Amino acid sequence: MHTLATLDPVSAPAKRADLRRCNASPFALAAFVALSGGGPAAHAVDGCTVLLCLAAPKWSAIPQCVAPIRQLFRDLARGRSFPTCKMGSAGSSDTTASNTWALAPTLCPPQYTRLLDIDPGPAYRCDYTGAVSVVIDGTLFARTWWDTDGRTVTEFTPAAKAQLGTWDPQFDLDYAAWLATRPAPAPVEPR
Repeated sequence: MHTLATLDPVSAPAKRADLRRCNASPFALAAFVALSGGGPAAHAVDGCTVLLCLAAPKWSAIPQCVAPIRQLFRDLARGRSFPTCKMGSAGSSDTTASNTWALAPTLCPPQYTRLLDIDPGPAYRCDYTGAVSVVIDGTLFARTWWDTDGRTVTEFTPAAKAQLGTWDPQFDLDYAAWLATRPAPAPVEPR
């Protein structure tokens, strides 16, 4: 994992500690992650780093996010718990993230749910292994669907889209493509 250290290795632990105690918004912190340089590798994924990266418009476009997020998904696939981060204090936003295992058809977006015709009967499968949900002030902000091969797609809520302005549209594009394959609804006949 890349730490959030910048140029001075002596002050790197202090900068990481300051980031963990920071009362700034997740967006300001995400900008900090995007602008800071990479540092030496660590042994565990930092919960605050992954939380901020997953709240970004496209984590894979931020070089400092790639290694920690990939490590997060490897850890989750191996049954390790989601890392924790205490990023708030009185008067600041409460931001959390957690992993949920995908379960088709109930906990898997319809565009990623597959119906398999197997013996003894049909079964559902989700293209993704799990979903990491980022919650800000008690409200879902974004949900990143991930699989063990490292593929991800992020579902942004309307509130997240309004705050971010730009975001990775792949989830929405996949949904629109899936919707286009659905049969037209039957016309409603008058009574």
